[in-house]
Amino acid sequence: MQGELNILESKLAQLVGLTRRMRAENHQLRQDLAEALSRARQSDDKINNAKSRLEIILAKLPDEKI
Repeated sequence: MQGELNILESKLAQLVGLTRRMRAENHQLRQDLAEALSRARQSDDKINNAKSRLEIILAKLPDEKI
């Protein structure tokens, strides 16, 4: 009986340790995701800004007549 309790205690300790590591990893992954999403939004903003500037430049170019 004591042996079974020791095994159970060991498995429970492993489970607690794994749960803590997974929580820490999950927290880090959430931070990484937030940073990646922020960079993606910044990239989208830069692309849209460049697109707007190009559209303005193209609008100023004379039409080519053949």
